[in-house]
Amino acid sequence: MKAGNSISVPMRCMALCLVSLMIAGIAYGDTAQTVQAGALPAKKTTPQQLYLTSQQAYDMVSASPEEGLFIDIRTRSEVTFVGMPEQVDFNIPFMFEGDWQEWDDEKETYKLAYNKDFIYSIRKAIEHKGSGKDKETRIILMCRSGKRSAQAARILHIAGYRNVYTVVDGFEGDKLKSGEKAGQRLVNGWKNNGLPWSYRLDREKLL
Repeated sequence: MKAGNSISVPMRCMALCLVSLMIAGIAYGDTAQTVQAGALPAKKTTPQQLYLTSQQAYDMVSASPEEGLFIDIRTRSEVTFVGMPEQVDFNIPFMFEGDWQEWDDEKETYKLAYNKDFIYSIRKAIEHKGSGKDKETRIILMCRSGKRSAQAARILHIAGYRNVYTVVDGFEGDKLKSGEKAGQRLVNGWKNNGLPWSYRLDREKLL
């Protein structure tokens, strides 16, 4: 074997690690621009193409808490029993639990009903906080793992809102795909990253 082609096993491992880190940086870097649509599943993509990891959302809101809105769009049950980020301005559910009677065979859970007043509540939140000019306001949406927030961003896009960010890993994060804890949301997310949250709810934040 020629000397130029000889690469030790440790060097190969190091090279592979560097490549992996570069790919991870593209998908989940330190700035909003580094979360690329191509690194996300289609269900988490939005027309605005403004994506944040939970850590990036925390950093952005902490840097300018008076600018824009940080909205938790999970259901009342989720924020009550799972907790809510302390930095959130309001909880505006994108969907409600309904009457707990309709079952979804595909998702193996009870069906949720869309909140018909969602856009109205967003507008009300902007007015309440006085954080910008209605549809130009920076809005950050967070759900459980990034799917519903993308759906909500699409609805807001249709309504004319263009500055809408989605938290791609959500509050609880993505599911492990293998191992003893496969199926549990332990991969990423606000809680798994150790960011501030609480079970205590502020009534004024529940619109």
